[in-house]
Amino acid sequence: MRRIAYRTGAALVCVGVALHVPDFLTMRPMGYRMAGMPMSTAMGVGMVLLVVGLAAAAWGLLPARAARRHDTPGSDTAGHDGAAATDAARYSALDGARLSPAHRRLIAVLTVALVVDTMKPATLGFVVPGMRAEYGLTAGQAAMLPLVAIAGTVAGSLVWGALADVYGRRATILLSSLMYVATAVCGFMPSFGWNLVMCAAMGAAAGGMLPTVYALLSESVPASRRGVLVVALSGLGAALGYLVASGAASLLVPVFSWRSLWLLGVPTGAVLLVLRRFVPESPRYLIAVGRTGEAAAVMARYGIRPVAGPTAPAATPAVAQRGGLAAVFAPAYLARTGTIVLYGLGWGIVNWGFITFLPTFLTATGTGTRAPTLLFASSLFAVPATALAAVLYARWSSRRTMVCYAAATALVLVAFAVVRPERPGAGVPLVVLTALLLTAAGGMIALLAPYATEVYPTGLRASGSGVAAAAGKAGGLFGPLLLTSAPATAALALVSAVPVVVAALVLWRAGAETAGRPLVEAVTDPSR
Repeated sequence: MRRIAYRTGAALVCVGVALHVPDFLTMRPMGYRMAGMPMSTAMGVGMVLLVVGLAAAAWGLLPARAARRHDTPGSDTAGHDGAAATDAARYSALDGARLSPAHRRLIAVLTVALVVDTMKPATLGFVVPGMRAEYGLTAGQAAMLPLVAIAGTVAGSLVWGALADVYGRRATILLSSLMYVATAVCGFMPSFGWNLVMCAAMGAAAGGMLPTVYALLSESVPASRRGVLVVALSGLGAALGYLVASGAASLLVPVFSWRSLWLLGVPTGAVLLVLRRFVPESPRYLIAVGRTGEAAAVMARYGIRPVAGPTAPAATPAVAQRGGLAAVFAPAYLARTGTIVLYGLGWGIVNWGFITFLPTFLTATGTGTRAPTLLFASSLFAVPATALAAVLYARWSSRRTMVCYAAATALVLVAFAVVRPERPGAGVPLVVLTALLLTAAGGMIALLAPYATEVYPTGLRASGSGVAAAAGKAGGLFGPLLLTSAPATAALALVSAVPVVVAALVLWRAGAETAGRPLVEAVTDPSR
């Protein structure tokens, strides 16, 4: 019944999106400018179908009652010795497993998910100039679009992260993917007000993907490969996401207008839904909620068999976790959460307060027509540099690597202020500094996501990852404020560098080292 509800809901969403297409095509002679165009009956019906379809799909994916949490084996509750040994064997087998073909398929699909998730907000910077011209917006009005979208992403990261700890990782990924398809109608909206509403929903969908993907990936791959893989894929996803966004802007916007960038949500979301068969539930999550039979099936899919007998390492003492966002901010986790939030805010202010507005700044200085091409070329340099971040994080030190990338980001921002590459004839410095900034800032977010998954237990891992993602996006809420208070590129660069320096100092003094250590499964109950 629930499977039918999900499939029916997905079909309704597709029909709802399709009903918007005719109105868009009729505006081809006008360069697809839909500003001031009344919303047709077909579009109204399509909007209703989107809401009904998402509701039906959510009911089909999310169980009526969340899986109940059981006391973690090995806790101070007596009588669990046998279960403790069993779960210790499962965790040991997961940590010591080899990378199987099923692992590789999962990694490939989640990499696509990361690229899609990063691409969505990255398109904001390329959408704003065209939207501003079509609707006749002031700079302040145009800044409302990323502000609303990022606010939706912050809320989505927190809510979806918590839901993933309750309902599981796989269900939330599928529902987020379907929301990608539904919110693509943002590109069909005739008024700026409707664009704000749909972009908030689009942000909520994007916010739901990121924390869940990182939690699932870190919980599924072998411990020996986790650090390198998660960091590499995190950075690769961020770099490729920006690469795809800038490339799409360069190719599609001149032909189909800025609206085409929003419409990319349909094929990208559909691809993730088609590939869902290669995304099993997290075995660690299944063990944590007591669904050991399902965990064994997933482990068998990866070719993993629990170590039997006394050779299995003993479980680390732990107690039952209530989970939720409140637990992430409880005294037992406050130091690690505070460090993650500051680091995320620092990156977010740079990304959303500076990088996102680069196309707008370039347009104002007369080089805007080359902005997508320049940013596309610059982002190419950030892709191979991700490997260095992954190796340093896993083989050297997670904390020190994060500090180094934050320091590098701050230094590049200072260089922006000194060189002022927006001046005429400064094309080479622009490409070089932008490439360095994308590399350094991309390294920051590539390191933050896996770090957040390594300092929380399974029952809180998605929630903690959601907080990290929300912090990164929340930095974008300061973007419009920075744009109005420091409109010059040099001043904005210096202002953006300050929180990055603060985050680096706090992490250096209070950050925990995670390189070469197993995932946290045993923690202190914050309620005791």
